[in-house]
Amino acid sequence: MIRVHLSAGLRSWTGGEAWVEVEAGTVRRLIRELDSRFPGLGEQLQDGMSVAINGDIVADALFEELPDGAEVHFLPAISGG
Repeated sequence: MIRVHLSAGLRSWTGGEAWVEVEAGTVRRLIRELDSRFPGLGEQLQDGMSVAINGDIVADALFEELPDGAEVHFLPAISGG
């Protein structure tokens, strides 16, 4: 089971829930499962979000494998100049 933390800006999609648990083997599958549970959330997660897996931000995380028990954080992507 994967433990997912959603930033404050995403909680309107989850009815205010900050943490949810999902069964998924990859970040892509995780997003699909979250979208199934919270329609519309998947699109939000794929647009401008960073993904941290067990505390490490992962670039191009869509196909990243998730170990059982992983903690995943979806955070607004930050860019600088």
